[in-house]
Amino acid sequence: MKLLLRISSVLILVFASCATNNIVKDYKTVPLEKKTLEVAYFSDPTIDYVYKANISVYGNELTGIFIAKKINDTTHRVVFTTEFGNKLLDFEISETDFKVNFILEELDRKMLINTLVTDFRLLLRSHYDIINQYENNENTVYEALDKSKINYLFISKPSNKLSQIVHSSKRKEKIKLFFTAKNNIFAENIVIQHQNIKLKIELNYFNEQAN
Repeated sequence: MKLLLRISSVLILVFASCATNNIVKDYKTVPLEKKTLEVAYFSDPTIDYVYKANISVYGNELTGIFIAKKINDTTHRVVFTTEFGNKLLDFEISETDFKVNFILEELDRKMLINTLVTDFRLLLRSHYDIINQYENNENTVYEALDKSKINYLFISKPSNKLSQIVHSSKRKEKIKLFFTAKNNIFAENIVIQHQNIKLKIELNYFNEQAN
């Protein structure tokens, strides 16, 4: 529990950096091919998406099991447990709302909860309304508004798969998500990397769950 307390305390004390947003400065603007983009990585309600999770915060490491399940058209349930099965948190998350079914007392900090909800929304979102499109030789990039923020979705040209999402303000990169996938419906490996705090979440799928 001391490690969990250190992690939640570090997040509360963190301040944003001043990095400049230059995400698509080397890309050319091209006409929109589509007005919407669908991401299917967590969209199948018949699947329990189970991952081995590793969370790194300022040198502190926490490992466990991450489980995501689409429970209706708008909402996912997310559960994070220790490797021994002890529940750490249990959220229900939609685009407009979230519900805390359970959270360990040591993790029950507003900043930590808000950070995780933002991360999980980005991870689980399936629909994007596209406003701009860019490209270079390696990627097509779709720009989508996200309330006061912007999401840039990188589609690899060689594989035609979503490989990265950059969540940013107009000036700063906030969060990067990296996906490794063999197809367009499922990601085997995911990394969530914050740019303004030293927080990194790595998810590696349990292959036996897919059989």
